[in-house]
Amino acid sequence: MDPKQKNILALALVVVLVGLSWWQFWPLDTKITQGLDIKGGLSVILTAEPTANETLTEDVMTRVSTILTNRVNGLGVSEATVQRQGSDSFLVQLPGVKDSDEALQALQSTGRMDFVPATAIDTTQTLTYGVQLAEDSYEASAAVITGANVTNAATGIDSLTNQPVVSLGLDDLGTQAWAEYTSSSVGQQVVIVLDGIVQSAPVVNEPILTGDTQISGSFTADEAKRLAAVLQAGALPVNLAFSESRVVGPTLGHDSLTQGLLAGLIGLGLVMFFMALYYRGLGLISWFSLGFFAMIFLGALAVLSRFGAFALSLPGIAGMVLTVGLAADSSILMFERFKEEVRLGKTFRSAAKSSTKHALLTSVDADVVTLVSAMMLYLIAIGPVKGFALTLMIGIAIDLTVAFLFTRPAIILLAESVVAKKPFLFGMKGADSDA
Repeated sequence: MDPKQKNILALALVVVLVGLSWWQFWPLDTKITQGLDIKGGLSVILTAEPTANETLTEDVMTRVSTILTNRVNGLGVSEATVQRQGSDSFLVQLPGVKDSDEALQALQSTGRMDFVPATAIDTTQTLTYGVQLAEDSYEASAAVITGANVTNAATGIDSLTNQPVVSLGLDDLGTQAWAEYTSSSVGQQVVIVLDGIVQSAPVVNEPILTGDTQISGSFTADEAKRLAAVLQAGALPVNLAFSESRVVGPTLGHDSLTQGLLAGLIGLGLVMFFMALYYRGLGLISWFSLGFFAMIFLGALAVLSRFGAFALSLPGIAGMVLTVGLAADSSILMFERFKEEVRLGKTFRSAAKSSTKHALLTSVDADVVTLVSAMMLYLIAIGPVKGFALTLMIGIAIDLTVAFLFTRPAIILLAESVVAKKPFLFGMKGADSDA
């Protein structure tokens, strides 16, 4: 394959990438996940407090982090994050959460669940859903099974009552204990207690031998989802206290998104105007470069969003705007080197090949330095700052991709045809000798 065919193939590949990217990111509001500061939601800092049985060791904090992560994932909130802050705190962000009280309750809940015979509970209260029991209302040893015996928990709908239920799976010990109890206690009431609050108090109708059972009550679908998330994740080894809780409204986030996108479009427009004014025909190449850069960028973000690896935030938008300058800089390096080598007496063809090659090497050196800085920032930062570092890294990679596959081939192909015939349209004079 000759060089011309390779350049045409590179341009065709860019067109294919742009088409695939458009298919991935359109429409933007549904394909790219929005973060907390744009979509709105809940941001809370939880501080771990030691108990009589557990101190705040690194292993304990790791367990707490895992449990919190499993709980927020169980709530079904897209792009929820749990991040360590200091030695004893966690930053939890829940974008788009509808019921902040339910989410807070799920996060703070210790998660201790007991299945206790009603006859073992010392109380005058009616044992129905939502009743708060006193701490000493029953002995821990009275529990038939506990949350430690739960291997999985999921929400569902009771086929008879059409009400939300939580289905549980038990381990071998729990299955055996539950089978023995239900076989000898048909017609008796068992109370399911979570952190001292009655969740359900059903009557045993028949022996349950498989370990599969259900918790039904007067709770809503959201409450059932919260209960399942807590049970699935397991009990916390320590207590969690709220140090800070902040609800971000979607209106503020939408306004910030609009302003951020407007700033980005204005910046892109000014750069494109300058490029066309200063570089004339070459500036039009940069228009396509920047347009392809933007569309491939959005496509990459849409793919990451699909796999739950990205949520667009205001710092992320800042990183995108910054990379527009980097993308324009790559084009400027090639244009200036091209014009310089033509002034030195090279033909347009030879100048285009050598100048773009050396300019690209310079761009790679500069971008690698920025990329290393962005990678370090991504590794050590927390919260939305990671979004800035991530978009910066993605932008650098796409900038180099577009420069290699589009900008350089386009300059070389034009130098062999249009530029040689009408150099004044590209801000250059003719070249008479081949170097």
